[in-house]
Amino acid sequence: MTTVIGGGAAASAESSASSSARPPRARPTRNRPARRGGLAALGLAPFAVYILIFLAVPTVLAIGTGFFDGDGNLTWENLAALGEPLIVQTFINSIHLSLVTAILGAVIGALVCWAVLGLREHSRIRGGIDAASSVLAQFGGVMLAFAFIATIGINGVITQILKNTFGIDIFADGAWIYSFPGLFLPYVYFQVPLMIITFMPALTALRPQWMEANATLGGTIPGFWLRIAAPILAPSFLASLLLLFANAFSSYATAAALASQGAQIVPLQIRAALTSETVLGRENLAGALALGMIVIMAVVMGAYALVQRRAARWQS
Repeated sequence: MTTVIGGGAAASAESSASSSARPPRARPTRNRPARRGGLAALGLAPFAVYILIFLAVPTVLAIGTGFFDGDGNLTWENLAALGEPLIVQTFINSIHLSLVTAILGAVIGALVCWAVLGLREHSRIRGGIDAASSVLAQFGGVMLAFAFIATIGINGVITQILKNTFGIDIFADGAWIYSFPGLFLPYVYFQVPLMIITFMPALTALRPQWMEANATLGGTIPGFWLRIAAPILAPSFLASLLLLFANAFSSYATAAALASQGAQIVPLQIRAALTSETVLGRENLAGALALGMIVIMAVVMGAYALVQRRAARWQS
């Protein structure tokens, strides 16, 4: 009995010694998520400063100037000017230009995406189209205006070929390329590549199993595109259309370099209000015009966010 008791005591002492020799378990620290959150906030700080300095502050200043006159006194004259026929017509022209070019760019771009979808995913042609679209979507501004002037301007290469070879004078009714109608073609030019790079992911998200199921159930290819693909792609198409509208509505450099006659759209009207020395009592009219543009852009981008949220369900 004594041996057994002594052995049990020795065993218990050995187990207690081994348990005391084990290293203590590391307790989970509760401040790790806080540290990660702090590091994430620190990483976003440069971006937040950039947005604050180059976007938020200029926007607030541009809107704020519309409520003051040249002497710094509060006035409603600048906002009242938004109801004048000339200003209203300028907004109508901008909306007309943006809507028409957005629709044309969306339709043409969607057809190009549908054609590219038939190519192999890693083919050179498809890769070249993707690369060209990414580059041409940013090919706007002064370079694009000069490119059109050099090709279809009054003394452009294509203009001279058509006139001297085929006897076709595209400027028989006037130099339309340097006025409001001349903006449509360059705008469509940079709208199509933007549509391709924004709408192509929606087309590639269509699963082959859906077409196979449609064929198994006796459906046709046109029926698949009309009854299955079209409802799925409609939110993405509408979101891309809204993005193209916003892109055209806010474009300035191409119109400023090409349309030298008058200020037919809102960005050119803002330039005229900033540079004109004949506007008395409305020195800050540009701020009111900027406010009108911001309101329209906010509505468009809000609608874009809602539609894009719905379209994201089919792209996940």
